[in-house]
Order: sequence, then structure tokens, then C-alpha cells
Amino acid sequence: MPAINRKIITLENPQSPISEAYKTLRTNIQWSSIERPVQTILVTSPEKNAGKSLTVVNMAVSFTQLGKKVVIVDCDLRKPTQHEYFKKSNRNGLSHLLAGHYQLEQCLVDTHIDNLTLLPSGTVPPNPAELLESGRMLKLIEELKASFDIIVIDSPPTLVVTDAHILASKCDGVVFVIRSGKTKKDLAQKALAYLNYANAHILGVVLNDQRDMKGEIQYGYGG
Repeated sequence: MPAINRKIITLENPQSPISEAYKTLRTNIQWSSIERPVQTILVTSPEKNAGKSLTVVNMAVSFTQLGKKVVIVDCDLRKPTQHEYFKKSNRNGLSHLLAGHYQLEQCLVDTHIDNLTLLPSGTVPPNPAELLESGRMLKLIEELKASFDIIVIDSPPTLVVTDAHILASKCDGVVFVIRSGKTKKDLAQKALAYLNYANAHILGVVLNDQRDMKGEIQYGYGG
């Protein structure tokens, strides 16, 4: 997987080695769901700057290339970024929806990418964890499952706040993102322990920004 940026490489260069890495991620998720269907996928990391949001958007686009109807839900209510990838407003979104201020159809955003919709985070609320733990969040997930084939959820880092732990138990599976040379082994293990304690179904680990001896970027995914 690539270093952190705002480039949707699976859209701009779908035949590139990086895009192929995302296709491998997509395929592994599909194979992991033969006996346990995966429709809601949470993406998180131990700490910030690991590339989780980049993984979310490129993985989502990869699923659309199979003809899947996909929605990205930006559940990082503390430091949202998904709207930036699509150059969309973050004025209305998830926080307003969970607070009861808007209906779902008022918050969904067309990304102008075939089969891909965005539910931005909305204004940063004073009580993110409480909103994500609410019955409205569960109801929202069920509502989205009725309209979309795949729901990809971007959440805050696991070791920073409890939001990812809350969301993990509501999702079919979790993709765990770490960054080569940056994420410390003990922190990754600690974060995975937290997720397991929350009864998360770990689909696999994405290793971002791995380089070989010549400094060339390599890509990794482990189930």
C-alpha cells in the first residue's frame, strides 16, 4: 500500500501495482466471508498517520469496480477527512443524523464515482462516543445495509479514543492498518487486543508504505 496522500489511485490508475494491492485486499475480504458474509467493514489503526482513511477510500472504489453499490461512512467524528478526498462539504453529515437533526437522504453525498456514495461526518460534536454507541447508530447501519452492498466505515485510531471499540462490535469485520517503520509492534498488539476484547472480527492487517532494500514501495496484506 502507498504512503499517505489524498490520491485515489484505484480511480486514477486502476492498473497500477498499488491498485492491484487494493484488489488483493478486496479479494481476501471476499474469501474471508464465504461462511460469514461481510457487508459492514470497519477500518482503523493503532494511531494516527497510518493511512487508514486512504485505505478506506481506495478499498471502497475497488469494490465499486466489481459493480458493488458502496457507501463510505466517516465515523471519525473528531478529525474527519473523507470529504476532502472527494472535495465535498462536511456541513451536514453523520453527527447531525445521529443527533436527530436530519434524515439519511439529506446527508448522503454523491461522489460522482459510479456506485460510490459518501456519508460525511458532519460538524464535530461534543460527544462522539455517545453518539456512536447510541441506538440511532445501530438503526443507521441497518438502514444502510438495506440500500448498499458494502459499507466501509472510517473510524478514529484504536489507541486514541474508544470509538473504534464501540463500532467494531457493530460491524461484520475489521481491517487493521499499520504503517511500516512507524507503527511500533507493542502498540499494534495492544490495539488488536482492545479490538479482540470488543469481540471484533479481524479480517486482516494492511501494511502501508513498506519499502524494499532499493527504497521501492512494496505492498502487504495479511489475513
